[in-house]
Amino acid sequence: MRWDNLKATGGAATGDPGQPRVLPLALPGAVARTFDTPEFRGVTFYEVQAKSLINRVPGASRVPFEWTLNPYRGCSHACVYCLTGDTEILMADGSTRPLADLRVGDEIVGTVRDGRLRRYTTTRVLAHWATVKPAHRVTLADGTTLVASGEHRFLTDRGWKHITGTRHGRSRRPHLTTANRLAGFGALPNAAPTRSPAYRRGYLCGFVNGDGHVAPVPAAALERAHEYAAACGGLHALAGEGEAEREFAGASVRAASAVLDWPQTPERDWRLGFVAGLYDADGGLAGGLPRFNAVDKVVVDWLVECLTALGFAAVVVEPCAGPGGVRVLGGTRERVRFGLMFGPATGTDTVAGELVRGDDALRVVGVEPLRVEVPMYDITTGTGDFIANGVVSHNCFARRTHTYLDLDAGHDFDTQIVVKVNAGEVLRRELSARGWTGAHLAMGTNVDCYQRAEGRYGLMREILAALRDHANPFSILTKGTLITRDLDLLRQAAEVTSVSLSMSVGFVDEGLWRSVEPGTPSPLRRIDAIRRLSDAGFPVGVLMAPILPGLTDTPESIDATVGALAAAGAASVMPLVLHLRPGAREWYRTWLLREHPQLGPRYRELYGDGSYAPQPYQREVAARVRLAARRHGLRTGGTGTARGVDAPKRTPAAGEQLTLL
Repeated sequence: MRWDNLKATGGAATGDPGQPRVLPLALPGAVARTFDTPEFRGVTFYEVQAKSLINRVPGASRVPFEWTLNPYRGCSHACVYCLTGDTEILMADGSTRPLADLRVGDEIVGTVRDGRLRRYTTTRVLAHWATVKPAHRVTLADGTTLVASGEHRFLTDRGWKHITGTRHGRSRRPHLTTANRLAGFGALPNAAPTRSPAYRRGYLCGFVNGDGHVAPVPAAALERAHEYAAACGGLHALAGEGEAEREFAGASVRAASAVLDWPQTPERDWRLGFVAGLYDADGGLAGGLPRFNAVDKVVVDWLVECLTALGFAAVVVEPCAGPGGVRVLGGTRERVRFGLMFGPATGTDTVAGELVRGDDALRVVGVEPLRVEVPMYDITTGTGDFIANGVVSHNCFARRTHTYLDLDAGHDFDTQIVVKVNAGEVLRRELSARGWTGAHLAMGTNVDCYQRAEGRYGLMREILAALRDHANPFSILTKGTLITRDLDLLRQAAEVTSVSLSMSVGFVDEGLWRSVEPGTPSPLRRIDAIRRLSDAGFPVGVLMAPILPGLTDTPESIDATVGALAAAGAASVMPLVLHLRPGAREWYRTWLLREHPQLGPRYRELYGDGSYAPQPYQREVAARVRLAARRHGLRTGGTGTARGVDAPKRTPAAGEQLTLL
């Protein structure tokens, strides 16, 4: 093992070898260390002198405890969801901006669920960070390309899917295939070249030919027309107010003709400007799509020709069938593309409230590794997603908390673990404070206090000793077996205060565990830890969670699990039926329909568009667990407590599935 003290000189662990670097921590005296062992390779541990350890849970939280403590921050197992910096992000005002250029507070477009559907909505950027990851390219049928890390997820017609994955083994997860269609409106065009001379001439031609003084012209459009007239030199705006502001004159017929005459071979930029100018002078939205009120045949012919050449379908509405003019065909996709491609001064409205859709144009036609590592970026948003290159993209929601420690929310979250090395000392000081009332302290509620780093630092031993010496009640919620190392201190603490120990075991089927929970300790290892804790005299409570409808809810499966728990010496069991939160719901349903398609109708009946199974079903499952517990001599409800933990001041919401990490 090698320890590198990087406090003054930087080095490999800081990411800039040989360069002096101030450690990215707000706390003084931080030391960065690395371990040359396989399980910690590439991870830097920042040893900090913490100022406090006890944290109060916000009053709005739904968790059933008020005070927590944790000696670690960060997790080396966290997922990374990243895109390259040139990925265009749809802003709330209808424009786009490269992902690398976004900033915290920017208003962008996300999505929100509406029953079985999703709608676009406005959200904000809450965090923004950079990292370096191996790149993969996703190509869609309409030509859209996205370059992202393999872990990134996009919304498809079959739920959220990672870019890469496997069908078997530990890397098994929902991933993109050529059978998937992404949600959104596809490739977004480049912004209109509003500074191009050809665009300006086209704009003035459209504006002058379309302005019949029938309706007011937006101030932004008039300002643009005046600016372009001055820049082109062939026209100038007449002085005056009101309609006079909309009159233009040329220095000469030749000069005016150079700007307003129809070109023999129009450039692309001229076409873009012409459509934008005509829209600003004589157009607007009708039924959510652009419409032009022009009826002059020459103008209409030029308009239809320009729209067609630029990829838009349009229909001419004859005056006899109502107000004449030209109407652009399509839906949200066309409206968004119109606003970006032509860039009129008159807004084309936001997509907020529109339904999220997808079609064959967004079908995945290829996913390929680029075999290079490139700089990538990601954001956290208020809705948990955003629109990247015209498709709905998932963001990372957990990383934002790392920024509270002056560490970035990207690569640092995975590889920069904060270790509060003075945790025991600080906890003793806080427990001795005059204002501390000896309230119950919950551990393992943010990250597992018995994560791998605990095997090296051993902070929990000092923490347990402090809690013992102050007779302060506490609970530990964990899936880790390292807790058995501290049996001596746990026993000593239980002699003077209330100690609650809980493990989570939903079922004992090893095959199902490998399929649905491959990243967690096996059920048999957790049951063995329960046995050791029980043999040491602790009444260990077990959260039998999650119970999977149609898979582990049968009397036989429940009896096998409860029997194994009873044989290991568990004191109680509390059943919790699967809770399908948004995000997890899409992943689980995709897995279910692939592995157990016959259960699809049953899950639709149970969950519909919600997160919880109906109360009658939950009561039925609870009854099965009670019967099994009665047969095996276990009590149901509550958690294992030595000397009885005081009842928490808040209770979880009905059916809430607790988290162990």
